[in-house]
Amino acid sequence: MAKKSIAVWIFSSLTFIAIVHLVEAVTALLFNNQITLLRLYPLIGEKLQLITPTTYFLGSAAVAFILWGITCAIAFESPVETFLNKILSDAKKQSAVEARVLEEKSEILDAMNETIESNNKILAQVRDLIYNIRMEVKEIEPLKEGIVKIKAEMSSLGKEVKKLEEKMHFPTVCLTCGKPVLPEFKVCPHCGENLKLLPEAVITVKDYK
Repeated sequence: MAKKSIAVWIFSSLTFIAIVHLVEAVTALLFNNQITLLRLYPLIGEKLQLITPTTYFLGSAAVAFILWGITCAIAFESPVETFLNKILSDAKKQSAVEARVLEEKSEILDAMNETIESNNKILAQVRDLIYNIRMEVKEIEPLKEGIVKIKAEMSSLGKEVKKLEEKMHFPTVCLTCGKPVLPEFKVCPHCGENLKLLPEAVITVKDYK
Protein backbone atom coordinates (compact mmCIF):
# COMPACT_ATOMS: atom_id res chain seq x y z
CA MET A 1 0.00 0.00 0.00
CA ALA A 2 2.91 2.38 0.79
CA LYS A 3 4.47 1.70 -2.60
CA LYS A 4 1.19 2.52 -4.28
CA SER A 5 0.89 5.82 -2.38
CA ILE A 6 4.43 6.84 -3.31
CA ALA A 7 3.81 5.99 -6.97
CA VAL A 8 0.57 8.00 -6.99
CA TRP A 9 2.34 10.99 -5.39
CA ILE A 10 5.21 10.90 -7.92
CA PHE A 11 3.03 10.55 -11.02
CA SER A 12 0.49 13.09 -9.80
CA SER A 13 3.33 15.60 -9.25
CA LEU A 14 4.66 14.94 -12.73
CA THR A 15 1.14 15.33 -14.11
CA PHE A 16 0.79 18.69 -12.35
CA ILE A 17 4.10 19.90 -13.81
CA ALA A 18 3.00 18.75 -17.28
CA ILE A 19 -0.31 20.63 -16.88
CA VAL A 20 1.61 23.78 -15.88
CA HIS A 21 3.67 23.45 -19.05
CA LEU A 22 0.44 22.88 -21.01
CA VAL A 23 -1.04 26.11 -19.61
CA GLU A 24 2.10 28.02 -20.54
CA ALA A 25 1.98 26.52 -24.03
CA VAL A 26 -1.64 27.62 -24.44
CA THR A 27 -0.82 31.18 -23.35
CA ALA A 28 2.18 31.24 -25.66
CA LEU A 29 0.12 29.93 -28.55
CA LEU A 30 -2.87 32.23 -28.02
CA PHE A 31 -1.30 35.38 -26.60
CA ASN A 32 2.25 35.12 -27.99
CA ASN A 33 3.72 35.09 -24.46
CA GLN A 34 7.30 34.08 -23.95
CA ILE A 35 8.15 30.53 -22.92
CA THR A 36 9.97 30.76 -19.59
CA LEU A 37 9.46 27.36 -17.83
CA LEU A 38 11.69 25.51 -20.24
CA ARG A 39 14.64 27.60 -19.03
CA LEU A 40 14.48 25.82 -15.67
CA TYR A 41 15.81 22.54 -17.12
CA PRO A 42 19.60 22.40 -16.95
CA LEU A 43 21.76 21.40 -19.93
CA ILE A 44 18.80 21.20 -22.34
CA GLY A 45 17.05 24.44 -21.43
CA GLU A 46 18.60 26.39 -24.32
CA LYS A 47 17.63 23.70 -26.84
CA LEU A 48 14.08 23.60 -25.52
CA GLN A 49 13.79 27.37 -26.05
CA LEU A 50 14.07 26.79 -29.79
CA ILE A 51 10.84 24.74 -30.14
CA THR A 52 7.74 26.44 -31.48
CA PRO A 53 4.65 27.15 -29.33
CA THR A 54 2.67 24.62 -31.34
CA THR A 55 5.20 21.83 -30.72
CA TYR A 56 5.39 22.88 -27.08
CA PHE A 57 1.60 22.67 -26.79
CA LEU A 58 1.33 19.26 -28.46
CA GLY A 59 4.25 17.81 -26.44
CA SER A 60 3.05 19.11 -23.08
CA ALA A 61 -0.51 17.94 -23.81
CA ALA A 62 0.66 14.43 -24.74
CA VAL A 63 2.90 14.17 -21.68
CA ALA A 64 0.16 15.48 -19.38
CA PHE A 65 -2.36 13.01 -20.81
CA ILE A 66 0.02 10.04 -20.47
CA LEU A 67 1.04 10.93 -16.91
CA TRP A 68 -2.57 11.51 -15.92
CA GLY A 69 -3.53 8.09 -17.30
CA ILE A 70 -0.71 6.37 -15.39
CA THR A 71 -1.71 8.19 -12.20
CA CYS A 72 -5.35 7.09 -12.56
CA ALA A 73 -4.36 3.51 -13.32
CA ILE A 74 -2.25 3.33 -10.17
CA ALA A 75 -4.70 5.23 -7.98
CA PHE A 76 -7.82 3.32 -8.97
CA GLU A 77 -6.21 -0.12 -8.76
CA SER A 78 -8.14 -1.78 -5.96
CA PRO A 79 -6.21 -4.21 -3.75
CA VAL A 80 -9.45 -6.05 -3.08
CA GLU A 81 -10.02 -6.48 -6.79
CA THR A 82 -6.44 -7.66 -7.21
CA PHE A 83 -6.93 -10.15 -4.39
CA LEU A 84 -10.18 -11.39 -5.91
CA ASN A 85 -8.59 -11.70 -9.33
CA LYS A 86 -5.79 -13.73 -7.78
CA ILE A 87 -8.31 -15.97 -6.03
CA LEU A 88 -10.23 -16.42 -9.27
CA SER A 89 -7.01 -17.22 -11.11
CA ASP A 90 -6.05 -19.77 -8.46
CA ALA A 91 -9.56 -21.22 -8.60
CA LYS A 92 -9.34 -21.58 -12.37
CA LYS A 93 -5.98 -23.31 -12.06
CA GLN A 94 -7.33 -25.59 -9.34
CA SER A 95 -10.44 -26.38 -11.35
CA ALA A 96 -8.23 -27.19 -14.35
CA VAL A 97 -6.17 -29.55 -12.19
CA GLU A 98 -9.33 -31.11 -10.75
CA ALA A 99 -10.74 -31.51 -14.26
CA ARG A 100 -7.53 -33.24 -15.35
CA VAL A 101 -7.61 -35.53 -12.30
CA LEU A 102 -11.30 -36.22 -12.88
CA GLU A 103 -10.57 -37.10 -16.50
CA GLU A 104 -7.85 -39.51 -15.42
CA LYS A 105 -10.17 -41.06 -12.83
CA SER A 106 -12.91 -41.33 -15.43
CA GLU A 107 -10.51 -43.27 -17.66
CA ILE A 108 -9.78 -45.62 -14.75
CA LEU A 109 -13.52 -45.99 -14.08
CA ASP A 110 -14.12 -46.76 -17.75
CA ALA A 111 -11.43 -49.46 -17.62
CA MET A 112 -12.99 -50.91 -14.45
CA ASN A 113 -16.41 -50.84 -16.08
CA GLU A 114 -15.08 -52.69 -19.12
CA THR A 115 -13.44 -55.27 -16.84
CA ILE A 116 -16.69 -55.76 -14.92
CA GLU A 117 -18.64 -56.20 -18.14
CA SER A 118 -16.10 -58.75 -19.38
CA ASN A 119 -16.31 -60.62 -16.06
CA ASN A 120 -20.10 -60.59 -16.27
CA LYS A 121 -19.92 -62.17 -19.72
CA ILE A 122 -17.53 -64.85 -18.43
CA LEU A 123 -19.80 -65.52 -15.43
CA ALA A 124 -22.79 -65.83 -17.74
CA GLN A 125 -20.90 -68.36 -19.87
CA VAL A 126 -19.88 -70.32 -16.76
CA ARG A 127 -23.48 -70.27 -15.52
CA ASP A 128 -24.72 -71.60 -18.86
CA LEU A 129 -22.02 -74.29 -18.82
CA ILE A 130 -23.01 -75.39 -15.29
CA TYR A 131 -26.67 -75.49 -16.33
CA ASN A 132 -25.81 -77.67 -19.33
CA ILE A 133 -23.75 -80.01 -17.15
CA ARG A 134 -26.63 -80.34 -14.69
CA MET A 135 -29.01 -81.18 -17.51
CA GLU A 136 -26.59 -83.79 -18.83
CA VAL A 137 -26.20 -85.24 -15.33
CA LYS A 138 -29.99 -85.48 -15.02
CA GLU A 139 -30.07 -87.29 -18.35
CA ILE A 140 -27.31 -89.65 -17.18
CA GLU A 141 -29.05 -90.54 -13.87
CA PRO A 142 -31.66 -92.82 -15.53
CA LEU A 143 -28.83 -94.55 -17.37
CA LYS A 144 -27.04 -95.04 -14.06
CA GLU A 145 -30.15 -96.59 -12.54
CA GLY A 146 -30.47 -98.86 -15.58
CA ILE A 147 -26.84 -99.92 -15.20
CA VAL A 148 -27.43 -100.75 -11.53
CA LYS A 149 -30.47 -102.85 -12.48
CA ILE A 150 -28.48 -104.58 -15.20
CA LYS A 151 -25.70 -105.33 -12.69
CA ALA A 152 -28.25 -106.80 -10.26
CA GLU A 153 -29.80 -108.89 -13.01
CA MET A 154 -26.37 -110.04 -14.15
CA SER A 155 -25.51 -110.98 -10.57
CA SER A 156 -28.74 -112.96 -10.33
CA LEU A 157 -28.00 -114.57 -13.68
CA GLY A 158 -24.52 -115.40 -12.44
CA LYS A 159 -25.94 -117.16 -9.44
CA GLU A 160 -28.34 -119.09 -11.65
CA VAL A 161 -25.52 -120.01 -14.00
CA LYS A 162 -23.43 -121.15 -11.03
CA LYS A 163 -26.31 -123.33 -9.85
CA LEU A 164 -26.62 -124.79 -13.32
CA GLU A 165 -22.90 -125.44 -13.46
CA GLU A 166 -23.05 -127.16 -10.07
CA LYS A 167 -25.95 -129.28 -11.25
CA MET A 168 -24.03 -130.16 -14.39
CA HIS A 169 -20.86 -131.05 -12.46
CA PHE A 170 -22.67 -132.74 -9.59
CA PRO A 171 -25.50 -134.82 -11.13
CA THR A 172 -26.39 -136.52 -7.81
CA VAL A 173 -27.70 -135.14 -4.53
CA CYS A 174 -27.10 -136.33 -0.97
CA LEU A 175 -30.45 -137.08 0.65
CA THR A 176 -29.01 -136.40 4.08
CA CYS A 177 -27.97 -132.77 3.50
CA GLY A 178 -29.57 -132.16 0.11
CA LYS A 179 -26.42 -130.88 -1.54
CA PRO A 180 -25.08 -132.09 -4.90
CA VAL A 181 -22.11 -134.46 -4.96
CA LEU A 182 -20.16 -136.28 -7.65
CA PRO A 183 -21.08 -139.87 -8.34
CA GLU A 184 -17.58 -141.14 -7.50
CA PHE A 185 -17.67 -139.67 -4.00
CA LYS A 186 -17.92 -142.34 -1.29
CA VAL A 187 -18.47 -139.85 1.48
CA CYS A 188 -20.53 -136.64 1.26
CA PRO A 189 -18.10 -133.69 1.43
CA HIS A 190 -20.77 -131.56 3.04
CA CYS A 191 -22.23 -133.70 5.82
CA GLY A 192 -19.75 -136.61 5.95
CA GLU A 193 -22.41 -139.28 5.30
CA ASN A 194 -21.05 -142.53 3.90
CA LEU A 195 -22.65 -142.69 0.50
CA LYS A 196 -21.57 -146.28 -0.20
CA LEU A 197 -23.26 -147.59 2.88
CA LEU A 198 -26.44 -145.77 1.92
CA PRO A 199 -26.80 -146.21 -1.80
CA GLU A 200 -30.42 -145.51 -1.61
CA ALA A 201 -29.62 -142.09 -0.11
CA VAL A 202 -28.04 -140.85 -3.34
CA ILE A 203 -30.34 -139.86 -6.16
CA THR A 204 -29.84 -138.03 -9.36
CA VAL A 205 -30.60 -134.37 -9.63
CA LYS A 206 -33.31 -135.17 -12.13
CA ASP A 207 -35.00 -137.61 -9.75
CA TYR A 208 -34.49 -135.13 -6.85
CA LYS A 209 -36.45 -132.52 -8.72
